[in-house]
Amino acid sequence: MNVKNFIVGGIVGGITHFLLGWLLYGMLLKDFFPKPEGTEENIAFIFLGCMFFGFMLSFVFSQGDGINKCIPGVKLALGIGLFVALSMSFFNAMYSTTINWQLIAVDVLVSVVIASIDGAVIAVTNGKLK
Repeated sequence: MNVKNFIVGGIVGGITHFLLGWLLYGMLLKDFFPKPEGTEENIAFIFLGCMFFGFMLSFVFSQGDGINKCIPGVKLALGIGLFVALSMSFFNAMYSTTINWQLIAVDVLVSVVIASIDGAVIAVTNGKLK
């Protein structure tokens, strides 16, 4: 594993994830996703979650010969993002009395888009660091 690629890719991927999440969830779709009443968003935990997702992708990408091209990065991140998003959506649905499948589908779609862009950014970053 290339430690430099892992660290730099994780930071770049985490920041990309945070900014895309802010744009898509925080701005464009904020009215679509209901916020539980009486709750406040903790931006520090949102940032940490984004950073750890970036480091997870970067860890996977830095194994073996490493993923250092855009398209392979998008493909791998798309698969990882899909399974993570489905897993988290089903866990989150556990708390709901009624299941909103449209909400789950949009959340999974947005998560996969963000993960795919993260994958492209991390892969291109790895390619530049070689």
